[in-house]
Amino acid sequence: MTALRLPLAVLAFTLLSLTGLRPASAVEPLVADLSDHLVAITTGFTGTELLLFGSIDEDGDVIVVVHGPTSGITVRKKDRVAGVWVNTEALGFEEAPSFYHVAMTEGAATGLPDPVLRRHQIGTDFIRMVPTEQTSEERVDTYRAALIRNKQRGELYSSEPGEIEMRGQRLFRTSVFFPANVPIGQYVIETLLARNGEIVSAQTTPLFISKIGAGADIFRVANTYPALHGLVAVLIAVLAGLGGNWLFRKLG
Repeated sequence: MTALRLPLAVLAFTLLSLTGLRPASAVEPLVADLSDHLVAITTGFTGTELLLFGSIDEDGDVIVVVHGPTSGITVRKKDRVAGVWVNTEALGFEEAPSFYHVAMTEGAATGLPDPVLRRHQIGTDFIRMVPTEQTSEERVDTYRAALIRNKQRGELYSSEPGEIEMRGQRLFRTSVFFPANVPIGQYVIETLLARNGEIVSAQTTPLFISKIGAGADIFRVANTYPALHGLVAVLIAVLAGLGGNWLFRKLG
């Protein structure tokens, strides 16, 4: 795991250059940025940690929500039938985020009403997931909770909100960890400033996670020409088996 951190002095200089050189009327209520806007996944990638930092114009709570690319996900229920575990039921969800992380200053979400939490998807209870079929609310909640547990087990969803560290009354920082199995694609990082039970300012920062090198070429071929990729994989397996058999005979 690699950690990208900036010294506080550098952060302060950057933020002052963004806010302090403007007229007072032009100062933004919220300014935020990332230590890097591109995560390159190579063969030896084991995960990485990015730093998000920024400043606020006056008192308030800061909330950061990270969304990965959305996709359709099917959750399957297993039951024991005749001594064998098999899939017996399933429920799909549209536009479920492949990655989700939330961090906030202490007590930031306490005064926010549910419609605001739902609009900005603050907390796992408010992640936007649309079931693919009409069914009971109880069944949706059961499968939705199972999906979230599976994602948390794979470190793709936050189990608990991360901490946002305040430096003084204006500067803030937090880190976001992306595990080795993080999906590729475009991510959206939403930084929010909450005050008096409402969101008074928001900023969206893009992040790109992409494969590079030989791994990227194999991934591209596998997705563009799946039949060819499968044929080559089978051929390599056959040749490896024949080569191993030949070697054992020679050694024997």
